[in-house]
Amino acid sequence: MSAATTASPSAAAALDAFHRPASVAIVGAGDRPTSSGGAVLRNLLEVCGWPGRVVPVNPKGGVLFGRPVARTLAEVDPPCDLVAVLVRPDAILDVVREAAASGHRRLMILPGGFAEAGADGAARDAQLRALAVEHDLVVGGPNCAGIVNLFDPERRFAVTFFRDVPRGGPVALVSQSGAVAEEMITASRRDHVALGAVVSVGNAMHLDLADHVDWLGRDPRCGAVLLYAETFGDTARFLAIARAVSATRPVAALVAGRTPPGRDAAWRHTGSRALDPAAADAFCRDAGVLRVDSLRELALAGKVLARFPRGIGPRVLILSNSGGPGVLAADRAVAVGLDVVALPDTTAAALRAAMPPEAAVANPVDLLADARDDRFGAALRIALDTLVGHVDAILMIHVIPFMVDGAAVVRTLCTLAQDSPLPLLHSMMGTLDAGPEWFAQLAAAGVPAFDDTEDMVTAAGLLARRRPLHDALAAAEDIA
Repeated sequence: MSAATTASPSAAAALDAFHRPASVAIVGAGDRPTSSGGAVLRNLLEVCGWPGRVVPVNPKGGVLFGRPVARTLAEVDPPCDLVAVLVRPDAILDVVREAAASGHRRLMILPGGFAEAGADGAARDAQLRALAVEHDLVVGGPNCAGIVNLFDPERRFAVTFFRDVPRGGPVALVSQSGAVAEEMITASRRDHVALGAVVSVGNAMHLDLADHVDWLGRDPRCGAVLLYAETFGDTARFLAIARAVSATRPVAALVAGRTPPGRDAAWRHTGSRALDPAAADAFCRDAGVLRVDSLRELALAGKVLARFPRGIGPRVLILSNSGGPGVLAADRAVAVGLDVVALPDTTAAALRAAMPPEAAVANPVDLLADARDDRFGAALRIALDTLVGHVDAILMIHVIPFMVDGAAVVRTLCTLAQDSPLPLLHSMMGTLDAGPEWFAQLAAAGVPAFDDTEDMVTAAGLLARRRPLHDALAAAEDIA
């Protein structure tokens, strides 16, 4: 927990109730999908199908989503593990008092109107903190968008008013911005990012970035952690937690406030001063955290880090069936710190023997536009047989012309990927008639797939930056 709330119970025990409760009461529940209480109920029951005990609470009583509505928390017996509060800011403190009097100890307060809301909000914030200390409460938020945790497919959980939940998978996001979290949920569906847990920390009265990173880092189903951060709170504590988590799974962060206007905006957003760029870079490096430069890069990191958690080396082969995209990939590779190495003579000779005379046998390799599954398959087999120890990954580009069956190429690549001794990434360009299906097949075969070649190369560059962070943490553990 944050340094200012050391009187509260342990964060680890509290966070179980926030991520995997057995029962949830929703104060302010409603039936309109445009209301926050209605959106939370819909996400929890209809979108996720959560099987736990759900108690809607609304003074009007009645029935919502097939469940009887309690008029007050005093009617909810036994108390629920978690209470989601979705009422007007001026009514929240009364709900908190009612929760304390009825034995409810874990509250997720989604509305704002506290420390971020002027003098009236600061006064309300002080009263909430005092109530929490007096009654031994743990507060998530306030001023947050909630939590989604889909790691357990049998207990898909979401107490949030986000318009959708992510596609699922081993990647977690912890964000100091609800809007950034929602955009990452959209990216998870649009770009096949395996995002399975999303946390909006809001004002982080009791549970901050470090608490959630620590808890997620202990979950064996979590393969990578992404962060959107404007401030780190207790930096020494975050540093220790991030190093421990990064030693076993990658952590990537988009740290806002690279410019004076950005740092000023962060101050107005969170009330805390963002680190200057040099300090943020050094802090992330010491924490073993991969710092990314944009929201797009954060999504790309999520796409590849869980698949290749240790990262990759910098040497790459670019295997393409089109010259132009190969040129762009080579340029981008150099820009992100990758090494487009020369082909060994044995590899070049084998490729020349298997390819048409017009094919460009170099790095990038150009298989020509009419390359079908047999040519793609032959070239990839040769690369896998001859380049282990010479390159660290293979980046494949497939532009699909009208005369080639794209599905056959994908099937061949997926078959070869099953036993690949090298990391493979694949991009597809052009009109992708069955794009989602092909991307799903490649992902199932362990090959991250992209519809933008430069995004693929950028993702490989992020993996290459992860490797030295991983190795440094591993070396420090060995020394210790």
